[in-house]
Order: sequence, then structure tokens, then C-alpha cells
Amino acid sequence: MIEVNKSILKDIYKPRPQNAKKYDFGLLLVIGGSEFYSGSPALASLAAFKAGCDMVRIIAPKRAADIIASFSPIMAAYPLAGDWLEKKHLSTLLSMAEAAKSVSYGKTAVVIGGGMGRSAETQEAISEFLSANTLPTVIDADAIHALAKNPEAVKGENSLITPNAFEFYVLTGKEVYQLSDGEKVKIVQEEAERLKTTILLKGRTDIISNGQAVALNKTGGPYLAKGGTGDSLSGLAGAFLARGIPAFTAAQAAAYVNGLAGELAVKKLGESLVATDLIEAIPEAIR
Repeated sequence: MIEVNKSILKDIYKPRPQNAKKYDFGLLLVIGGSEFYSGSPALASLAAFKAGCDMVRIIAPKRAADIIASFSPIMAAYPLAGDWLEKKHLSTLLSMAEAAKSVSYGKTAVVIGGGMGRSAETQEAISEFLSANTLPTVIDADAIHALAKNPEAVKGENSLITPNAFEFYVLTGKEVYQLSDGEKVKIVQEEAERLKTTILLKGRTDIISNGQAVALNKTGGPYLAKGGTGDSLSGLAGAFLARGIPAFTAAQAAAYVNGLAGELAVKKLGESLVATDLIEAIPEAIR
């Protein structure tokens, strides 16, 4: 069993060659948001940029996309007609994924799920996208609920699922909230093997498994139990997948950096910590 430490970053952050060009270190697509929720895809995107991703493209329903685009000039948000993801949007999502893969020579990944909602049509659209998608993908939040209804949509080692304890229950039917870490490790490993994917179970100790190996991350703390810190985690993981890092390693690095950035921010802010403070601390965490 691995205990994650700073050495994990050596697999990710190597000197960039002088002739490096845009997209060599990742193009990330963040699919999320709805009429009422715009923060989740924005936070994931900002975290990915801070982690060194060369470019992030956000795909969201129009109101969410417009709000996100107003946050910063670096935010490229493509608006989908309507208030939430619908099945009519699938061809757009898949064509944009293929275009991203082409322009980046394969250095592309997807983050999907944050703020999308759980209406029947949105859940079906997410499920169909996951079934057709061929890019490495971080499956989070509402996309986990969609995956639970169609677990065959998961894409083996290309995928990373990032549930909290409740989402893990939705996905697997296994209640782990009150179990010991040892008991959780066994269950996470079994479920990752069953689904043929990598699972990052978020908690005070993050438990990561690809069905064979297991890693534990202990950075973080109670002040990170706030809205938005899971979105920054998914953005970090997506940025690492977009670099071509395998899902098991990407999950470990994302958990480590997210937790350490939170620790650094807490030293200054304590109870006042919010997710954007964590994101601002990512550069120090990866230095």
C-alpha cells in the first residue's frame, strides 16, 4: 500500500523543453453547470490552469457559460442552448471532444458532472456521452449518479471516479461512511476491480485504487469540508490526465496537491477558507 507524498509530483512536473508548444501539456474539457449552478465547472477549470494545464474549454448551458466567461479572460466557455444538458447536445459534446483530441495530438481529457443536475434527461445524456466518449475522463458529482445507472459506460483505465461517501453508496450500494480506513480500503479496491476503473474515495484519508494497487493520501483536513473543494480536486485530476498521466497516478497527485494547497491556505485563513483560496495556493503546493 502506498502513502502519497510529494515525490508523486516528480512523475508529472518535469522541465518543459524550450520548443514546447500550446497543448503539449494538456487541453482539458470541463462539461458541467446548469441554470442554477455555474461555480463547479469554473472552480475545476481554474484549478486545472493553476496545475499547469495549457488550455481549458468549458461546455455548459448558456446561462452558466455566460457567467463563467465573465469570471476571467482566461475562461473559454462554450454555451449550449437551454438551461441544462439535454440529449440534443450530445453531437456537439462528442464533436468538440474529437476536435480537442485532434488539435492537442491526444493530450486531452474530460471532467464531467459538476452542477449538472439529476433530471432524467440530463442523466441520460451524461450516460450516453460516457458510453461514446473515448477520452480519459474524470467522473464527478452528478455524473456519478448517471454512471450508477449504467456502469458499463465506464472506460477502464481511462476513467477516474471521484466520489464522496454518499456518491460511493449511490455508485456501489456500499455504505462506508462509518467504517474504518482498513475496511474502506478493501471495499474501494473491490469496487475498482469490479468496474475496471480507478476510484478516488474522498475523505479525511483519501483512498485511491485501480483494483490492484491502493494509495492513501492524508493531506488536507477538516477545513476542506466545504463547497467547491471537490471541484478543485476534479480539475487537478483532469489537468494531470490531459498531460497523459495514468489515472491511478493522476488521482494520487490530485489528492495530494488539493489537500496540501488547502493546508497552506488554512494557515492563513482558518475558518474563512473557501475553494478559491485553495486554488490560489496550488502554485505553492506544486513548487
